[in-house]
Amino acid sequence: MGFTIEDMMTVSGSRYKIKLEAGRNGWANSISWILMIEDMTILQNFAGKDLAVTTGLGFRQPEQQLELVKELSGLGASGLIINTGMYIMEIPGKVRAFCEDNDFPLMTVPWDIPLFDMIKDLSMRILLQGITDDEISGALIQAIKTPEDTENCRKRLLPYFDVDGTFQVVLIKPGNLDTMDTVERRRISFQLQIYLESISHNASFFYYDAAFVMVTNDVPEDHLRDLLDRFVKRLEIRMPDHRICVGIGSPMKDIQNLHLAYRRAGAAVRMAAESEQKMIWFDDMGLYRMLCLIPDPLLRKEMGEKLLMPLLIYDREHGTNYIETLEIYLETGGSIKAVAKRTFTHRNTAVYRLGNIRKLLGNELDSPADRLRYQIACMLLHAPGESDIS
Repeated sequence: MGFTIEDMMTVSGSRYKIKLEAGRNGWANSISWILMIEDMTILQNFAGKDLAVTTGLGFRQPEQQLELVKELSGLGASGLIINTGMYIMEIPGKVRAFCEDNDFPLMTVPWDIPLFDMIKDLSMRILLQGITDDEISGALIQAIKTPEDTENCRKRLLPYFDVDGTFQVVLIKPGNLDTMDTVERRRISFQLQIYLESISHNASFFYYDAAFVMVTNDVPEDHLRDLLDRFVKRLEIRMPDHRICVGIGSPMKDIQNLHLAYRRAGAAVRMAAESEQKMIWFDDMGLYRMLCLIPDPLLRKEMGEKLLMPLLIYDREHGTNYIETLEIYLETGGSIKAVAKRTFTHRNTAVYRLGNIRKLLGNELDSPADRLRYQIACMLLHAPGESDIS
């Protein structure tokens, strides 16, 4: 996912004597560009994922350096390189501690290194990696949109991915993404990529069809689950004003099945939005896996809303919760005790309500077939279809 701090340290660390001082957990941060910074006013030009470089001319005091790293971290910068030996002789302990605690890469370069040569070299590498990333994301989008053209996608992706390996799709959907302009969407994209720590060349991150998409290749599921758990926690802390839902599809073997992995991730992110959860894995959705992928909206309506219409109308007109009562009754295998407990009512009240429900539905709910039919109908009320929440 772009030219990373790790890439920079690997290919250019020795040449320019770049030393990682703190924030090693931000090793996988991608770098979109390099900006020189000698005072705080330049920060208005930061779009996220920028690597800041300073001689320290405007940040000679430890308090100024601490303020700088805090601001850069908050803006989603990929890291900071300090040219030490003239204006800053050593990194203060408080600055190191902040960078370490916030996974913000802090690096130093000695004063005898020509910054112009280093920035020119790294900028060219970033540009070339950006071209490569565009090629990869274009090929992945093609694989999603036109699965019948798999062979062409396979050829395009062969230099970068194990096309016969396992692919998994993660969809990330901010609640107000559709209303964002291009600049704001780009900024959000950079922030999200910064927070997706510990993953780089095994994945591609891009924007497609009103959502941010991450496609992983041969990433173990336990590693991906751990990474996404940390990702969601970081979002809660760093982006509290954004309601973001995450949906993860099933692992799929071979690039020819990427479109299926994408559809399943779509079902998971829609379910997360509908149920107001932060993250849902498709494979954890049980029967909802099938219900959310029913493509026929009329069939969904016939099997769900239409079958339950008498209860929906009654609840709406009388302020009752018969739908909820029916759901509990069916989920618990017809347990009156469970209905009474979960609705905080007396057993006789539960019996009375279920009697009314049977009358309204015109069905005694005695047979397993009828109970299954109405349970699926209730589940369909909560299972957004592919044309619902985008």
